[in-house]
Amino acid sequence: MSVQMAPVNVACIGIGWWSGVLADAMVRSGRFNIVSCFTRSEGKRAEFAKKYACKMAASYEEILADPSIEAIINTTPNNVHLETTRQAASAGKHVFLDKPIANTLHEGRAITEACRAAGVVLALGYQRRRENQFRWIKKQIDAGVFGRLVNAEANISRDRAGKIDPSSWRFQADGMPGGVMLQIGVHYVDVLEYLMGPVQSVSAQVAQLVLAGDNPDVASMLLVHESGALSTLNASYASASEGYVMNIYGKEATAFYDLHGGLRIVRRGVDKSEPIPFEANDTFVDELGEFASAVRGVGVPETGGEYATRSLGVIRAGIISAREGRRVHLSEVLADPTA
Repeated sequence: MSVQMAPVNVACIGIGWWSGVLADAMVRSGRFNIVSCFTRSEGKRAEFAKKYACKMAASYEEILADPSIEAIINTTPNNVHLETTRQAASAGKHVFLDKPIANTLHEGRAITEACRAAGVVLALGYQRRRENQFRWIKKQIDAGVFGRLVNAEANISRDRAGKIDPSSWRFQADGMPGGVMLQIGVHYVDVLEYLMGPVQSVSAQVAQLVLAGDNPDVASMLLVHESGALSTLNASYASASEGYVMNIYGKEATAFYDLHGGLRIVRRGVDKSEPIPFEANDTFVDELGEFASAVRGVGVPETGGEYATRSLGVIRAGIISAREGRRVHLSEVLADPTA
């Protein structure tokens, strides 16, 4: 018999399009009360407050001082994740933080330690790994269906031409170092590690081909996993349309997934691929529901601060590799206190 948990009172900070995605999911979940919101733009604040029938706070400090607010849903720019999360933790507020955890590993570690020391829950928004096709593949891998994993290829692509304000932090190297590799490539780095195991080293190249600003809009990475398996990952903000590919190759079976063609499996000794039906699931409700349960003392987030910091390390290794033209071992990056 399931126990009914009281909804978690939250405030949303860093109001933008992604805060709306998460707020809509919180409404769908029924696990949250959106109590308040804050961003520096009064217009965005007022619009969000009206849509979600919440209070429009005059400052972040007002939110932190409100004892009725239990948690912060943080979608601020990467470079203020540490400041805003540390303040939340100091005020005893749990934090759901959109990925990446930060722009640097030392900030990621500081965020993780601040939440640990304060005894508050920290959850990171890595929703892609929760998609049903990847859960199905993971289950088959764990059951031994694939045998030894040998290779994977992934592509995560979007069309962002003309869709982001050129003054946005997403266009600037200081706001989003690594460009597309960091902001969306990190999602499929996460999925590849989830399915193929931890990454050991990275070789990467980047290019700026379509978007304005000074940030790469195309990136390619070659990942060597600790198991010896190899993966390739391409990420793009400069493609004609949205596209996702994840192919997992094992000695005994191969899974092929793409956004437009669905999921198939090919088994050793069988000539034809077998389509695998699956329903698209609400990954946002899933991850936020897990966060709500953790706040209530039930379970822990699947992707917490330590994991998210290590995952960021793969991207940081890719940034160094692209800049210096060499293969970079993750151990080198993780051992660097300034990375």
